[in-house]
Amino acid sequence: MQDIRRNNVERFKGFGTLYDQNRPAAPTEVVDILTTYLGSTPRMVADIGCGTGLSSWIWLNEAERIIGFEPSDDMRSVAESKWESAGKPDNLRFVSGLSHDLGLPDGSVDVLTCSQSFHWMEPQPTLREFARVLRTGGIFAAYDCDWPPMLDWQLEQAYLQLNKEADQRAANLAPQDSQAHKWSKDGHLQQIQESGLFRYVREIVFHHHETFTADRYVNLALSQGGLQTALKLGADDLLTAADEFRALANRVFDGQSRKVLFSYRMRLGIV
Repeated sequence: MQDIRRNNVERFKGFGTLYDQNRPAAPTEVVDILTTYLGSTPRMVADIGCGTGLSSWIWLNEAERIIGFEPSDDMRSVAESKWESAGKPDNLRFVSGLSHDLGLPDGSVDVLTCSQSFHWMEPQPTLREFARVLRTGGIFAAYDCDWPPMLDWQLEQAYLQLNKEADQRAANLAPQDSQAHKWSKDGHLQQIQESGLFRYVREIVFHHHETFTADRYVNLALSQGGLQTALKLGADDLLTAADEFRALANRVFDGQSRKVLFSYRMRLGIV
């Protein structure tokens, strides 16, 4: 399991800026949903696997304290750079940490989130640690968007094909002992239920619009870990496929900015 954890962290090395500039910001609906269930302003929010901090900043004016945990030095350095540029807000900080060993006191967290990250964590040890640090009535929420975002069916089909090819190349090129492992997002709800650690478990679906240019849509596809892994392993032929994808995106966007629709699935448990 130690090898899997190391490989999962290594997967996100080397493209933190690309990721941060093109991934969607965490939607404010997350704050609305979780504070409604909590019934008050959170004193402590822990954002686990926070990456470059996109999912942490939405809590800045909505919680007394926020800690973003991110084991990837590359990803966390982007978050810390943004934090410094924003004047080092004293209620937000970013630390290195793994999901099964957060180092927080028992019952110290009101809201604990995993944005696009829970599938990289070993579920049951992680859930035990989450339940330990959450106070009674505290909430764990894993939320993910569907890929690709909705805009044009041909562009979406090309997006899926590009990343399918990249995942296959990455799997073929990477030595077995260095491959990352992700758990199925479709199993999140069942994992939370079967842990027996939460009094109430449910799934919530919501949607969020963001404005994209053709470049950002292409870079969103390029920010997928499978494609970045394949490129790092020498699959340069994927650059040709990426150029073809870019040409299609340019035709679809036709020099304009367009709204794209992200669909989100949140699986939550209340202790």
